[in-house]
Amino acid sequence: MSRVIYDAGVLVAADRGDRRVWLEHTARLMERCVPLVPAPVLAQVSLTARQAQLRRFLAGCHIEPLGERDAHLAGSLLGKSRTTDVVDASVVAIAIRSQAVIITGDVADMERLAAAAGARVGVIGL
Repeated sequence: MSRVIYDAGVLVAADRGDRRVWLEHTARLMERCVPLVPAPVLAQVSLTARQAQLRRFLAGCHIEPLGERDAHLAGSLLGKSRTTDVVDASVVAIAIRSQAVIITGDVADMERLAAAAGARVGVIGL
């Protein structure tokens, strides 16, 4: 299985106990695929220490920092795509660097950002 990166929609669904998201996540882990979660995504969805489901879900993930190179690429993507969601742009930037497929609740926005990069990035909807 290729590398995958989760956006905020995946984490929100996991936190709400979405059975399908949990089953797919468990299958990835069983195949030794450790999903990436960009740090800005985590910041967007981690609202309280009482989100036990979210914290359990994250235990199987690798939290990926947003470095300077990724931040510059994310900013460039925002300018080229004329969008404003820094978190989405960071997901795409890290997906490009990591050669990861994006799992998202917002396919259109991720595809628009990937197209602005001129990069072939796989995008799979929830």
